[in-house]
Amino acid sequence: MNSLQARDSKRYMIAPMCRAFDVSKQAYYKWDRERELRRSLLESFALEFILNVRLKDPGIGGRKLWHMYRLEFPGEARLGRDRFESLIAANGLKVRKRPRSTRTTDSAHSFPLWPNLARGFIPTGINQQWVSDITYIPLWTGDERHSFCYLSLITDAYSREIIGWAVGLSLDSVYPIRALEMAVERQGGTSLEGLIHHSDRGVQYACREYTGLLKANGIRISMTENGDPKENAQAERVNSTIKNEQFKGMRFHSLAQVREALEAAVDFYNNRRPHMSLDMMTPAQAAKCHGEIGKRWHSYREAAIKKKRYSLMGYS
Repeated sequence: MNSLQARDSKRYMIAPMCRAFDVSKQAYYKWDRERELRRSLLESFALEFILNVRLKDPGIGGRKLWHMYRLEFPGEARLGRDRFESLIAANGLKVRKRPRSTRTTDSAHSFPLWPNLARGFIPTGINQQWVSDITYIPLWTGDERHSFCYLSLITDAYSREIIGWAVGLSLDSVYPIRALEMAVERQGGTSLEGLIHHSDRGVQYACREYTGLLKANGIRISMTENGDPKENAQAERVNSTIKNEQFKGMRFHSLAQVREALEAAVDFYNNRRPHMSLDMMTPAQAAKCHGEIGKRWHSYREAAIKKKRYSLMGYS
């Protein structure tokens, strides 16, 4: 008796079961071996899928991996959710998020500041609100971190699509301006009149060159008012996803390497990565929608905004 048979003989009385179902013991053990082989193959395929996705997004979490896996392997040709999560854990593939630590905002300047127009606003389509922020990415020489480069991103608040980006070796305003120029150009001449551009109060976003470009395109200027990161939370999350998820474990030795990796990261983020804030759609899919998109989590901010609106309309 092999180990598989010994195991089953302890759990069940095999002979009576086989007689009850008019199945030979040989047929039962053959079926059991085939089931084990099938599960082993499914686990191998699932693990290969996970590792391939992690090559493009090293820090993507298990929930999004599971959603992508279900789309890739429909029907019965896949593992169940519990087994999929166990496979991630058993192979040491769980991820931990790294906190942001380096400051990139300098609001001690003499340029005019603007009110927070995004506080009570919920977009219902693309090009109604953009959010912007800057984050840092370490550059390495061998095993030593020797400097930083700085990533400027512009994201559509409705679709979560990254529409503008630029990387530079300093916090000079030229790089956020390049990101803004890219975002405008990607709209193909579509009017941006009335669009809200929301950012922190950093000198890069308050300078005349940046605000002048916004005004020239009819874009309304909105800024955080008290320095609380929650006032620009959506832009902060995008930065964290690129830096701490998609760039997780990567070491860059030049600006060219960062730019190459960023191109691939933005493409994956926009076109393949599902978002719980978009009912597990990708930003590219959400960009084709209009109206409220369901979330896989509860937004207390949006609930409070809606409650206030209903109150002003006379509803209880």
